[in-house]
Amino acid sequence: MAYSSLKDAVDDLERTGQLRRVAEEVDPRLEMAEIQRRVYAARGPALLFTRVKGTAFPCLSNLYGTRERTHFLFRGTLDRVKALLELKADPLAWMKAPLRHARTPFAALHALPRNVSRPAVGECETTLDRLPQIVSWPGDGGAYITLPQVYTEDPDRPGIRHSNLGMYRIQLSGGEYRAGREVGLHYQIHRGIGVHHHAAIARGGKLRVTIFVGGPPSHALSAVMPLPEGMPETFFAGVLAGRRFHYARRDGHLLSADADFCITGTIDPSRTLPEGPFGDHLGYYSLAHPFPVMDVEKVYHRRGAIWPFTVVGRPPQEDSHLSELIHEFAGPVLPSEIPGLHSVHAVEAAGVHPLLLALGSERYVPYGERKPREILTQANAVLGFGQLSLAKYLLIAAHEDAPGLDIRDVGAFLRHILERVDWKNDLHFQTRTTMDTLDYSGSGLNAGSKLVIAAAGGKRRDLAVEIPSIAERSLASGFTRMSLAAPGILALSAPPFRDAESGRADLNRFLKEWESAFRDPGSEACLAMAGFPLIALVDDAAFAAANLENFLWTVFTRSDPAKDVQGLWAFTEDKHWGCRGSLVIDARIKPHHAPPLVPDPEVARKVDALGAPGASLHGIL
Repeated sequence: MAYSSLKDAVDDLERTGQLRRVAEEVDPRLEMAEIQRRVYAARGPALLFTRVKGTAFPCLSNLYGTRERTHFLFRGTLDRVKALLELKADPLAWMKAPLRHARTPFAALHALPRNVSRPAVGECETTLDRLPQIVSWPGDGGAYITLPQVYTEDPDRPGIRHSNLGMYRIQLSGGEYRAGREVGLHYQIHRGIGVHHHAAIARGGKLRVTIFVGGPPSHALSAVMPLPEGMPETFFAGVLAGRRFHYARRDGHLLSADADFCITGTIDPSRTLPEGPFGDHLGYYSLAHPFPVMDVEKVYHRRGAIWPFTVVGRPPQEDSHLSELIHEFAGPVLPSEIPGLHSVHAVEAAGVHPLLLALGSERYVPYGERKPREILTQANAVLGFGQLSLAKYLLIAAHEDAPGLDIRDVGAFLRHILERVDWKNDLHFQTRTTMDTLDYSGSGLNAGSKLVIAAAGGKRRDLAVEIPSIAERSLASGFTRMSLAAPGILALSAPPFRDAESGRADLNRFLKEWESAFRDPGSEACLAMAGFPLIALVDDAAFAAANLENFLWTVFTRSDPAKDVQGLWAFTEDKHWGCRGSLVIDARIKPHHAPPLVPDPEVARKVDALGAPGASLHGIL
């Protein structure tokens, strides 16, 4: 269905029983976010808050809250967009499936944006303080726009053909911003907007910016699509919507004619202010750091405007379904860009960027034993490809070793890797490199390391599914508990990491005592531990081992490969590091890590009332 506005989508969802109105007055500070998180966890409907404290605008959340609802919203165009991207990956695909691609050229007709003279979004004006001031977590530095579409044009080549539409969070209030006149934009320089930012610096001028909020659901999804550089998101938005992107110009700014709100202004590329803290999608706060500031000129809105928002936190959350849809689109394209690559999966439970899984072809077999060769080439290409370059741990396996392996079955993929990996040869580090801005496990903002773990060939070991008594008797002093996190993986409760010196001492004591306990390769003790190639040192072994999601989140968000990956009987040879025994990851919380997100218990109790009989969310909460 080609929605022309967000209200069209809301009406469609309500008509089909997929939306619930919340009639009670709700507080945008913490309360609405708590409701959203709980309704999402319950796989509940989209929510329209009709009485929001401090604003006249209704608010919409959980629009993309289930996979089924996301597919419903794009049911009229999803297959056509996939077919169009398949043709990009393989131009001869139309010959293999002519019926599938018969209507694909017509879908492309919606790509060209359309200029209109009287945009609905330009009907009314308001001010920043009258917008919904939504605060999601107790430690947030102010109110945020969490589903913005930030529009910029190349200063050297003005016009929509050389534009960028990206989803970069916007701080509406708090901090050092001038109330009602400035907002903060959180974006990294490598993003699409960063190219325009750099061009503005070179020209010595300001960068015009428009923030769209609302509009057809396809517009928000287009803003997060990892499109090739040079392909405007507005073009993709038209194809996905089944309706051309409508726009207009006001005072030199481009407005999305179908948006619910448009905030216009400029950025001085040389000026920054502290933005944050903000409870982010890794499950921790991103802290306050200098980011660009937007001087706001106008705030436009359409009549009957609806303010959409989402809440991020420890995954999965609502944004996980947008990620799934992006994977559906990008999945067929990526192998065409990297020869030999079969598939890639960014693991939501680990915070997306901290853990990436990949399958590739290992065809360099005529030259000796089967081991990682070609998949290492593919791994390097993956780490140089768009947003995949933010990956911290990349685990890549040879497709030929298990053609039926499902890369999205993370547990099965880990088993496959751990059965085959050779820690002496298969660890490949990149040190002192760039990191995801939101990941605080490294040595500083945007600074840390990466690790590629590549496995090819037959099984080297059977993974243990029970903890042998010899292991429990060999706990190092200060280590209090041992739990089986998954086949072949042990989680150990280690002493708290108070500072670098004591933390390193605890780790070294563990390594020394276990190397002593299992030093005889032929002993019963050593054989009993051979089935545990991976050991994680954590703060709470019971929590980390309770389920796979806990393990993934704990280990991969709280470790920096160069500093925290150690091993039994480790060695360095010709600058290559490896180990002859189990790999050990120190995943304890460190003093330099950002704090995890914890809801306000008083707000949680208040929200309980909305689930009572007769209340708007009875039967959901």
